[in-house]
Amino acid sequence: MKSFILLSILVFGIMGATIARPRHNIDNRTVTNLDINRYMGRWYEIARFDHPFERGMERCVADYRLLPDGSVEVLNSGYKEGKHRVSRGKAKTTSLPGELKVTFFIFPAPYKVMEIGDNYEWSIVGSSSPNYLWILSRTPTLPDSVQADLLERCKRRGYDIEELIFVPQE
Repeated sequence: MKSFILLSILVFGIMGATIARPRHNIDNRTVTNLDINRYMGRWYEIARFDHPFERGMERCVADYRLLPDGSVEVLNSGYKEGKHRVSRGKAKTTSLPGELKVTFFIFPAPYKVMEIGDNYEWSIVGSSSPNYLWILSRTPTLPDSVQADLLERCKRRGYDIEELIFVPQE
């Protein structure tokens, strides 16, 4: 568990830097309005770009809880080689609608909600770097038509959807 936390710290600390795969002309603009209260709760990771801090992880979820001071508790968890891994962080809203600043220990990283379903049933999340992309859902799986639509949205934003890893949730 300590290695997972340390890797999370390291990787989230460098999220602003472009690494490994150069991408150009990525549209990572955020939604113009995000109801933070509706965003709270459990999100299942449907797909992501590969990164050392999540490599080999399955059944990944993120749980968000609004705290009395207006910040957000972030609890990322999943399984690697049968072991449950957990990483705790904290997020704060920023002046940019749809962007949070997520901190795991001392390393802040931008969390950009680029698109969200009308009923907050799915979300496409990125960062300032084009090397980070997640498709999240309130349910462990998405209907094929919804997943195809979300992949097309990512593609229109300039992301290489062929690089996405689909996360087993069973």
